[in-house]
Amino acid sequence: MKRREFITLLGGAATWPIAARAQQPAGRVSRMGFIARGHESFYDALFEGLRELGYMEGRNLIVERRYAGDNTDRFQEFAAEMVRLNVDIIIVVTTPAALAVKRATTTIPVVFPNAINPVETGVVASLAHPSGNVTGGAAQTAVLSAKRLEIIKEVLPGLSRGAVLWNAANPALALAWRETQGAAHVLGVTLQAHELRDVKDFDAAFAVMAQERPDVFVVLQDALTLQHRKEIIEFAIQRRLPGMFVAKEWVEAGGLMSYGESLPDMICIAARRTSWTGFYTARSPLIYLWNKSQNSNWS
Repeated sequence: MKRREFITLLGGAATWPIAARAQQPAGRVSRMGFIARGHESFYDALFEGLRELGYMEGRNLIVERRYAGDNTDRFQEFAAEMVRLNVDIIIVVTTPAALAVKRATTTIPVVFPNAINPVETGVVASLAHPSGNVTGGAAQTAVLSAKRLEIIKEVLPGLSRGAVLWNAANPALALAWRETQGAAHVLGVTLQAHELRDVKDFDAAFAVMAQERPDVFVVLQDALTLQHRKEIIEFAIQRRLPGMFVAKEWVEAGGLMSYGESLPDMICIAARRTSWTGFYTARSPLIYLWNKSQNSNWS
């Protein structure tokens, strides 16, 4: 039963050729591909969930982990490698990787635990009927981007100028940027975009923000900004800039506040959900606030 649940979990869409894979001989070792930009501790929730379903790495599960770091051109290479390895399933945790894998295979099941705007970026056809071989969880990044600005405006009523740090090379964030702009117009806030496309762009963005001194800055989260959150938070603390972020991991690193879905929970759902009819969505965003007693650098 556990193996069938695992296959159903990682299969998702009814159109996938899962039936043959589900009929596995006893003792068969499954092989899973895992593609990400860099390792994050909350990815461990996925493997904890798989263990609860009876899939033990080193016993009946082999995990082919591939991390691109700051060289995102490697996603296409990794996707092709997973096809050559003929893995049973591929887990991807960033949109550029998902698109690379989608181009590489139409038969191997692909799961994205927390896709950002999956329809708009072409990862799936629709949330209700993703079709093809890709399914998973949808993060409400675009919808919540406007709400984040509203919340920080309540905290800082005099807010008039803001900066937005985002990865313009990730097509998933374009809609989030537009939604943030729309909210800023309604709230009477002027926004300055600081576009990143690579890790080398951080220094230039930090220099401009240090000179312009916005009232607040907002980070549109993706794998690039999340991977380098320590540097972003250190800059914010040094320059005494209040920031609004997506996930509690930013607040734990010293950021002011966040509003968004729980990343570990979404990762865990990807392992534990036993029947999907399409994309699931994080419906209960959480607010996390910085605890002043833990950091005396903020005023």
